[in-house]
Amino acid sequence: MGGLVGWVDFRGGLAGQEALLRRMTATLAHRGPDGQDVWLSDHAGLGHCRLAVDEGHGAAQPMCLGAGDGEALVVGVQTGALYNHEELRRDLEQRGIRFSGLSETEVLLRAYRQWGADFIDRLDGMFAFAIWDAGRRQLLLGRDRFGMKPLYYHALPDGLLFASEPKGIMAHPRFVRRLDLDRLLMVLQPRLALPGETPLAGLQELPAAYLLTVTEGGTATRRYWRLVSAPHGDDFAATAGRVRGLLEDSVARQAGAGAALGAMLSGGIDSTSVAALASAARRRQRSDASLSTFCLRFGGDAAHFQPTELRPDVDAPFAAEAAAFLGCRHESVTAAASDLLAVIPATRRARDLPGWGQFDASMYLLFRQMRRDCKVALTGEAADEIFGGYPHFFKPEVLKAPGFPWMGDGPKLSACLSPELTARLDPVADEAARLDAVLADVPRLAGEDPAEARVREVLYCGMAGPLSVILDRKDRMSMAHGLEVRAPFCDHQLVQYVWNVPWAMKARGGVKGLLKAAVGDLLPQSTLTRKKSAYPHVQDPEYDRALLHEAHRLANDPGSVIAGLFDTDRLNGLIAAVGHDPAGAMRARAFPGGSSAPHLLIQLVELGRWVEDYGVSLG
Repeated sequence: MGGLVGWVDFRGGLAGQEALLRRMTATLAHRGPDGQDVWLSDHAGLGHCRLAVDEGHGAAQPMCLGAGDGEALVVGVQTGALYNHEELRRDLEQRGIRFSGLSETEVLLRAYRQWGADFIDRLDGMFAFAIWDAGRRQLLLGRDRFGMKPLYYHALPDGLLFASEPKGIMAHPRFVRRLDLDRLLMVLQPRLALPGETPLAGLQELPAAYLLTVTEGGTATRRYWRLVSAPHGDDFAATAGRVRGLLEDSVARQAGAGAALGAMLSGGIDSTSVAALASAARRRQRSDASLSTFCLRFGGDAAHFQPTELRPDVDAPFAAEAAAFLGCRHESVTAAASDLLAVIPATRRARDLPGWGQFDASMYLLFRQMRRDCKVALTGEAADEIFGGYPHFFKPEVLKAPGFPWMGDGPKLSACLSPELTARLDPVADEAARLDAVLADVPRLAGEDPAEARVREVLYCGMAGPLSVILDRKDRMSMAHGLEVRAPFCDHQLVQYVWNVPWAMKARGGVKGLLKAAVGDLLPQSTLTRKKSAYPHVQDPEYDRALLHEAHRLANDPGSVIAGLFDTDRLNGLIAAVGHDPAGAMRARAFPGGSSAPHLLIQLVELGRWVEDYGVSLG
């Protein structure tokens, strides 16, 4: 459904700013290549770029209600999809409300009129929206429960700027691009970011499951959804059946009927179960329908791939076998190291923030190919975080240890900061404070067994940090091509139910045993018996050399804008250790995300390039 931008100024005077609002809107044309428009009044302006996923439900935006119907004007823009818009429409129609068309945005606006700000509790989907209520002179910004669709904002003394991506806000002359040094540590390890944080001073992201209300008197936020811990009463068979039903319903709603649909397929249980259910849903609509599936492979795998605990094998053979079993039209997208290096600047532009190097680039290339066949795609992402699919869940020594369980024991870039910044930021204390903040937010269950409570904490740590990173990457790299990617495992009813399933039941029969029990009859044997394998990362000396070369330049070039942030000797020592590891000491260490030692330097390189490319000042 595209991208949105906006500007509210309670002093007035925006009526003459159409050209600027259109420039802000145009920065998001990649998110909505099927048209763009703006609405402007003296106090508020909204812009929208449209992605025509389903012509029947995607009328032009911004959409206005009020002129001629006796009620105050309300204007709205929306991105993403409301999976329950038809149910909401029927409910509103039964209350005597008439609709002018089939637009989801009209449902959104009429729901707001009917229930006020509490209407957001009724929404089900992946969405971000902005509603300007002219009668109340009030702006509402809302975001879905898992943050599938992004929404950033920048407070002004007299109003607010907001957009789907930072570039929409950066296009406004009143926004200054300055690095907030107090948030430097979350740049060096983005999995540590707390909800709403960005590295740019004055730029915030609306957290998932939050509503922001902006009036002349100030701003107020409300968290409208969170997990609730409660005893689980179902036996294993009933639990597996309930998981199957919830996932089947989620896939069916997200697959839709009108959009050209594809799916990511790795041959693992998560993506294959989604593809199987999506194929079945499409065939119920049309018996000869088939699903297009796509898998990523690296050109250098035959020569360079080495199995690791988190990535024991390559995806392509398993994906091909799963696609044949399901009767899907399948394509493997091959990426060489040179391909990844060529598109990394584009991935940085897709984010406007420091990115993830080759992890972004491979997904960017995959989605570019997928967009040629489809406008909507499904993915199995989030199952590992919800069902506990990572190796650390099965390691008692990790579960018992303090700290984030996914952090690993490898060296950290934060240990190479300059003495002045180390004293100012205190990386050890900062990481501990972030962990405390996450743990304080865990929904507790009174009287729960301590071991079970600890697994609950570890699950929540994964859902609070790493999952948000995964979903953010999905959105940026897909919407860079005007492709909308949906994650059926991020269904709040499914997540809420699985949250309270005891760990012994989740892991019965091995890694994600509950999920296998729920969907096993749909899958080929090769998928059911395959070891857990995470999203692939490239293992190619060409990429590693390029990464090491750029890291060395940033550390030692007197003109490097970030060199002063680090202790040069320590940073050079880390780069040398990563680049020359004959004894394998670095390879034996565990790094976040199961990546390799050279990829530890990605955040350093991305920070340096971002500061240079975007003209970010250091403050």
